[in-house]
Amino acid sequence: MSGSEKTFEYFKRDLSWLSFNYRVLLEAEDTSLPIYERIRFISIYSSNLEEFYEIRVAERRAALHRKLFTDESAEEIETTLEEIAHEVNRQQKEFYRIFNESILPELRRQKIYLYQDEKPKPFHKDFVNSYFNEEVFPFLSPVTILPGLRTFIRDQRLYLVIRMYGKTTKEPFYVLMKIPYAKVPRFIPLPVHDGVFYYMFIDDVIRANLPNLFPDYEIDGCFSIKISRDADIYMEEENPATMLQTIRTKVEKRKNGAMSRFMYDRAMPDDFLTFFCKAFDIETEDLVVGGRYMNLQDLSKLPNPFGASLTQSFPAPMRIACLDRKATVSQSVEERDVLLFFPYQSFDYLLRFMKEAASDPDVDAIKITQYRVAENSAVIDTLIDAAQNGKQVTVFVELKARFDEKNNMYSAERMEQAGIKIIYSLPKLKVHAKVAVILRKNSENSGFAYLSSGNFNEKTAKSYSDIALLTKQPDIIADINRIFDVLEQAKADSSFRRLLEEAKTEKLQFRHLLVSRLNMVDSVIAKIEREITNVKNGDRGSIILKMNGLHYKKIIDKLYEASEAGVEIDLIVRGACGLKPNLRKNPHLRITRIVDMYLEHARVWYFYNNGEEEVYLASADWMTRNLNRRIETACPVFEPSLKKKLIDFLHIQLHDNVKACFIDEHLRNIFKCNLSDQPPLRAQEAIREYLRKTDTEPALTEI
Repeated sequence: MSGSEKTFEYFKRDLSWLSFNYRVLLEAEDTSLPIYERIRFISIYSSNLEEFYEIRVAERRAALHRKLFTDESAEEIETTLEEIAHEVNRQQKEFYRIFNESILPELRRQKIYLYQDEKPKPFHKDFVNSYFNEEVFPFLSPVTILPGLRTFIRDQRLYLVIRMYGKTTKEPFYVLMKIPYAKVPRFIPLPVHDGVFYYMFIDDVIRANLPNLFPDYEIDGCFSIKISRDADIYMEEENPATMLQTIRTKVEKRKNGAMSRFMYDRAMPDDFLTFFCKAFDIETEDLVVGGRYMNLQDLSKLPNPFGASLTQSFPAPMRIACLDRKATVSQSVEERDVLLFFPYQSFDYLLRFMKEAASDPDVDAIKITQYRVAENSAVIDTLIDAAQNGKQVTVFVELKARFDEKNNMYSAERMEQAGIKIIYSLPKLKVHAKVAVILRKNSENSGFAYLSSGNFNEKTAKSYSDIALLTKQPDIIADINRIFDVLEQAKADSSFRRLLEEAKTEKLQFRHLLVSRLNMVDSVIAKIEREITNVKNGDRGSIILKMNGLHYKKIIDKLYEASEAGVEIDLIVRGACGLKPNLRKNPHLRITRIVDMYLEHARVWYFYNNGEEEVYLASADWMTRNLNRRIETACPVFEPSLKKKLIDFLHIQLHDNVKACFIDEHLRNIFKCNLSDQPPLRAQEAIREYLRKTDTEPALTEI
């Protein structure tokens, strides 16, 4: 590197993601929220961390084991794993502090008592013993831990490890016992007493009855453990002809992956822990300190005896006037482009749009991508109806959508049986774009296009904040058709690399869409450079980027360069962000994170462009995987009123001073409410009100 070249600092992706998950945990401490909403966030935090160990930590362990190093050396990976362990252990202490000092006391104030590390009260003792004998005991299978006799420990399952002594021996006896969570609920309702609702962990029901389970032994200690295993699917060879069966086989074997975390009760004595680690070949770097209770994502299942009064009420999705005043959605889109904001507005409009196309005699073909769809998907049902009505239906099914492989295989088989043309996953590539086209008969590029930041999934559309565009613009329809041409050709000859070369020719040029692996990165960098040039010419430069993750160093370096040139850059990044701000040295670069009722999932890109503002709606985060190993799309929004709506949406989020945080150079979540003297503004509430005013206007006078 020459002396004139500048090096920049970056946050590590995993540590940045942990900062995001910690922000999720902090929602559980927000006393302005109903208690069961706070419990929902503590459950989400736990579930997120579980997946983090199954994927991200496991990926690094696998790299060390296989000696396959790309971006990081072995030493760098080991350092990162140590930093992860340190941060997770810190967060675990905070987790249990919030749970014990904030969640449990509030439950008790609400007359809900969750037993904690205590024997059943006298008025519950008989019930607990009876419940154990009748409902739990038949499903217990204690296993003796003996040298040379290894028992397989399932991932995501809770186990109790017990040390006991015989009445006449001084040698300890160790037992491993899986909690039969599939047979009994995690939280056992006990008889109501003096108006208080009591619940007990199934773990504690078992603990209370250990003397009955092992009558000839003296119980010395009983502690919870759990293991996380590698849940990723590694495919050294991706043969298109056998990919479906290969993925099916690997999904079935996922539960047998290598260990990525061993979590144990912090109360476990050192000699007990040493014995267990030796018996199961557990390395020190695998250890993560937990508490008496684990798998606390199960808290989402804690019974709520008082119902809605203790939960967050999710507002009903709003209607959209311009769509309701026409007989069909397509009639409205014929007049002008339409933006849909989920879950503020109803996902039913998309379902209605698809159903109309399925039965419309003028519709010839439907093409759509499938990444994650709901179980028993209404979208899939509609596509099957369309095929049965004689439409040519083509669906690209991404089999490698992590944790959705089974559902995607099942839905693909259903669609194939109905006569739908299925394009399966491509080697070394995921298709993450969320696009569809509806084509009319006898008219090239006539019909409708749908592009979204979120999946065709009616379930997640109730809680994920996403934005979608419906348009009849022929150039955008043509661009989406080109994407399907690329996918079909790549599937036919299994050579996407050759198609990349063809993409440089006129044959595969895109008129408006930015497509990763083809033209997205170069186009984005050119737009950033344009802002730099404008500032250097004495004009204003401004960029606002909303996405879920930002860790592509080539673009990050360009953003650093732009901010140092004076371009005002605001990033709204929910999750991992590799860009490291330092407002003291560079006040032009700010990172905002919002965690609230809905999961922030939309991707919107804004470039000031010397007053000729450009706004893109995208499926892509700016991560290496998205830009180098996926097909993603970003679509410009041309309609001035819709462009303004997206810009207003971004500015509302930037002005949030209730749920928004700045991310500082130490990865801390700095709440804006502590820095602002402005009236409280909660972006998700403000956006709902904004859409209510702009999308429920009286019908336009038709000429």
